[in-house]
Amino acid sequence: MSVTAQPGQVPEPRLPLSRDRVLRTAVALADTYGMEAVTMRRVADELGAEAMSLYHHVANKDALLDGAVDLVAREINEAVAGLDPVPGWQQAVRRRILAARDVLLRHRWAPRLMSTRTAMSPEVVRYHDRLVGLLREGGFSYDLAHHALHALGSRALGFSQELFDPGDGATAGLSAELAADLPYLVGMLTEIAHDDPGSILGWCDDQVEFEFGLDLLLDGLDRKLRKP
Repeated sequence: MSVTAQPGQVPEPRLPLSRDRVLRTAVALADTYGMEAVTMRRVADELGAEAMSLYHHVANKDALLDGAVDLVAREINEAVAGLDPVPGWQQAVRRRILAARDVLLRHRWAPRLMSTRTAMSPEVVRYHDRLVGLLREGGFSYDLAHHALHALGSRALGFSQELFDPGDGATAGLSAELAADLPYLVGMLTEIAHDDPGSILGWCDDQVEFEFGLDLLLDGLDRKLRKP
């Protein structure tokens, strides 16, 4: 039902569409309802616009998703830019990565989307450039910094891609015959499987596991750096 302005009232002007508004609306939808809710029509509805009007700002849905990734990566860059300096490359890199992770924990859909995009986000490239800068300032050669980025993988940006996801009740779905043939894997899963609703960036990818792997990599890189 439309609302008619009363005499003497001036209707509030509708904010003009812009690329930034379109992308921020897509991110807000994903934060609230998940990536499945992000469609051109749904974004347009949220903005009170026609779906066709969005194409003046994003070429298609792929461009919309690329832009959403870039917006989250920009938020990461703003977060790490605000960090106070700390002594030592290892602590500086560690704090940078954990700050990136804090942002991704606010946008829990973003890691999976980041891992599927074919277009490289300029903000993600900028993030890695500054990360290499920290390594260089810490004494890394470009060759060792290159190896470091490969070793860190997605963890450099604040998330980790798990080897596999056994799902709820890790060993419940295994047949008795298969379980008998996998004694060590079954033993491990039985001991460490847990129900952690906060671990949605990947199975067992809670903060403790993430920091354990990160520290292991940074300690190894530090030994490599100090090796004559």
